Amino acid sequence: MKLLGRIAALLFLVTTANAAVPVFEIEIRNHLFQPDVLTIPANTKVKLIVYNRDETPEEFESYELNREKVIMGGRKAVIFIGPLAPGEYPFFGEFNPDTALGKIIVKDGNNAD
Repeated sequence: MKLLGRIAALLFLVTTANAAVPVFEIEIRNHLFQPDVLTIPANTKVKLIVYNRDETPEEFESYELNREKVIMGGRKAVIFIGPLAPGEYPFFGEFNPDTALGKIIVKDGNNAD
């Protein structure tokens, strides 16, 4: 019984920790990221959900964020980023690099608009 109590407590802590992560969303439509600029808080881990509304796959890629994720058409992907220092972090669609462009702007709480 003690083991079950410990497992339940651990699951509660993991669930509570994940619930505190801010969630941001981006869509891919017609080989474009919408919005193409996303502002997130500095020094905070965030959950980015990318919905691919196109029928074809796209790859979310960012050298600065050290992330790449293929998202099949009509599907979504969850990408955790951060905590990040204030600055700009570009990303692009590997399969449509001329049109699928965007950036994440990271601002600290004192400079948020």
